[in-house]
Amino acid sequence: MHQLSRLIKRTTRAVPPRAHWCSWMAGVAIAMLPLAVAPALVAAQTLPTLGDTERESLSPLMERKIGEQIMRDIRRDPDYLDDGPLLEYLNNFGANLVSVRPDVRGEASYDFFFFAVRDPVLNAFALPGGFIAVHSGLLLAAQSESELASVLAHEIGHVAQRHIARMLGQQKQNSMIQLASIVLAAVAGVARAGGDAVLATVMGGSGVAIQRQLNFSRDAEREADRVGLQILIAGGYDTSGMVTFFGRLQSASRNFSDTLPPYLLTHPLTTERIADIQDRIRDQRYRQRADNPDFQLIRARVRILQNSSSQGVRDAQAYFETQLRQNTKLQIMAAKYGLAYAAYQQQSYDKAEKLLQEARTAAQPVQPSILFANLDIDIKIAKRQTEQALKLADLTREQFPLSRVAARQYANALIENRRYDQAVAYLRDQAQLYRQEREIQDLLAKAYASQGKQALQHMALAEAYVLGGSLPAALEQLGIARKATDATFYDQAMIDARERDLKERWKEELADRKASS
Repeated sequence: MHQLSRLIKRTTRAVPPRAHWCSWMAGVAIAMLPLAVAPALVAAQTLPTLGDTERESLSPLMERKIGEQIMRDIRRDPDYLDDGPLLEYLNNFGANLVSVRPDVRGEASYDFFFFAVRDPVLNAFALPGGFIAVHSGLLLAAQSESELASVLAHEIGHVAQRHIARMLGQQKQNSMIQLASIVLAAVAGVARAGGDAVLATVMGGSGVAIQRQLNFSRDAEREADRVGLQILIAGGYDTSGMVTFFGRLQSASRNFSDTLPPYLLTHPLTTERIADIQDRIRDQRYRQRADNPDFQLIRARVRILQNSSSQGVRDAQAYFETQLRQNTKLQIMAAKYGLAYAAYQQQSYDKAEKLLQEARTAAQPVQPSILFANLDIDIKIAKRQTEQALKLADLTREQFPLSRVAARQYANALIENRRYDQAVAYLRDQAQLYRQEREIQDLLAKAYASQGKQALQHMALAEAYVLGGSLPAALEQLGIARKATDATFYDQAMIDARERDLKERWKEELADRKASS
């Protein structure tokens, strides 16, 4: 599992321009190949029977476990965009896509999680277990929510159809074909049929396996396109957005893909897929869908997040200045917001506040955006206007009751206003409701530290490390908590019980890594 995690992580970064945004699947299949070959080697003199094992190769539980292991590594990577507003936008957007077709959860009933990674390449990918990523470059390239929806819906299709589990089954069969070729080659060698015959037999078996893999990949892509289109139609999106975006991908890779024959690619040529999709939507009525203004705001934010170096921020500012000359309300709004966020990153808080107000003015009469409120609260806290920040955070929390970012900002504003008891009470309630949210434990540790409660501070930090996938660091924090002078008898009992649980989990994780190394 550890090797698989590292391979997928390598595959999802630095993808060459010619790569399709689902090409990581071939890497997954190759990584799994040795696991399938080893048991077959005991079949000495008899040729293996090839059966249909595609639905038996990887259980939904194991798929999720692998996905969570990979995500623990990805979350620690500096290119993982751990930005609250961005994650909230993507997960709200993705959840809406899933909700219009509940059947896409399939037999596994995965809880989907959508996230972004810092990479200028136009790419997106699905991991085992319902984790779906989009590159920052793709977010910037998408010109409408329908285009973004076409990408995410396609990836949802891969998850819904369990292509990873099926690909593992395909690889198991392919490895058996290769094993059969080797056995036949050995028989041919013994019969003195000659080296050429032996080589031809081995290469023939490998060729069949490779061709089967290519065929599977093409079928998987068409299947994901089909499911993706169904989601777009059910959600009321413009289905031509998929054609438009594929065309943009084709233009970006024109110097590479279009000169190669389809059978040499792990995925069909973009031109073939565009033709197939156009045929599918031929009878669909055109739907014009207005984008949520947050789409343009989040793209402006991502332009800064993609390269937050001094030069990167200056380049983004130059882009926004150019965008201001376009004279459409949405473009002016997004450009002003982008400039405000850039000024905030540069710690020019008065300038950021002024630009944010101009962005709000440009947005009228559009309904209030939580992205405006999020940035406004951050600016006020940075300016030490803590009372104003708390009032705005409380208002935002009431206006957007489902926003996790708003809830966390409210808790942080309580801490900044030294209302530690109120913050702890609120965060403890939140921790019971949202047990998988690491940020709550981080804030709880901050509140306890402000109260001088060292044992509880390090116990909360331990839980934050657990949710971040770092069990050794969590155990270290529990050790510090045990030695704290303010640790009560009850605290010690809680620490002992939690430590036993985490040590057992760490032992199991080490065993998994050893087994897969």
